[in-house]
Amino acid sequence: MKNLSVKRLFRWICIGTLLSMVIITLALFVITLEIAVLAAGGALILCALIWFFILTQTFAKLLSLFTSDLCQTLDNMIDGDKEPKRVDDSETLFARISHRLTRLYQIMQENRRKVNEERQELQTLVSDISHQVKTPVSNLKMVTDTLLTRSVSEAERTDFIRGIRVQTDKLDFLFQALVKTSRLETGVICLEKKTGRIYDTVAQAMSGIVYAAENKQIGVSVDCPEDLTVAHDSKWTAEALFNLLDNAVKYTPAGGKIDVIVEQWEMYLEIKVTDTGKGISESNQAAIFRRFYREEEVHEQPGVGIGLYLAREIITQQGGYIKVVSESGKGSAFSIMLPLR
Repeated sequence: MKNLSVKRLFRWICIGTLLSMVIITLALFVITLEIAVLAAGGALILCALIWFFILTQTFAKLLSLFTSDLCQTLDNMIDGDKEPKRVDDSETLFARISHRLTRLYQIMQENRRKVNEERQELQTLVSDISHQVKTPVSNLKMVTDTLLTRSVSEAERTDFIRGIRVQTDKLDFLFQALVKTSRLETGVICLEKKTGRIYDTVAQAMSGIVYAAENKQIGVSVDCPEDLTVAHDSKWTAEALFNLLDNAVKYTPAGGKIDVIVEQWEMYLEIKVTDTGKGISESNQAAIFRRFYREEEVHEQPGVGIGLYLAREIITQQGGYIKVVSESGKGSAFSIMLPLR
């Protein structure tokens, strides 16, 4: 049956029907010996031949149209030009096939959209990484060329080596941040939320900025109940909080102040980091969480513009969010909101 063509099927049906009618007509003629029976049988056979011919031609035409429409629909789907035609009559074979083709087309379009987005994101990422790596690599080449091509004093040599160390530290920080971000985005690292004291998490994050704050004589105060607990990934939440604190230290002038306040609300636990730094204009507040974004006026500060992006990824994966309230010249307040349930 699978190898039987429609044309051959119709031919066998026609032959079988005609043979049956001929046999029945001859049998009736033998029984009755009436010429009228033979004539009537011949007329019926002739009518059957005519109607079989019309049916065959009509069916062949419809099948040809159906095949043509199906091929055209598939070509359009492959090219991605247009959606398959929707057929109102859901009882026809083409309507049933069209419905499934429409679903397939939508799936293909969604896959195309995702592929294009991923390709665009990859191009942007490569461009951003290239931009971030270009400056320290150029500085390293310039310093090494200087050391190789001319004699320098011991003091100058020490300064050059320190410069090399600064640039390599910047590259190392960039690569470490990219690895962390990549692992989070691809699901290689799964955050494990466990109920624990938020005080310990805050203390872990604070330990990373104490030295830098002391060097700039920035006062740091912490208001966090020691017995307050919440379900969170302590290690990664501390990483996110450290990024906020590190930015606060970088962009707060010497003699400034940073406050860390932890409060429990009805649905969320809030960790607020407030500084007396330069602040962020309202037009830039949505952009600061983009990967590698840095404001033009802070390019002299160390950093690659990935800390806030990484912090948001960490908190978002825990069901929370980060909000910012800031005004140019009046400092900033970043809040990590962790869900209590």
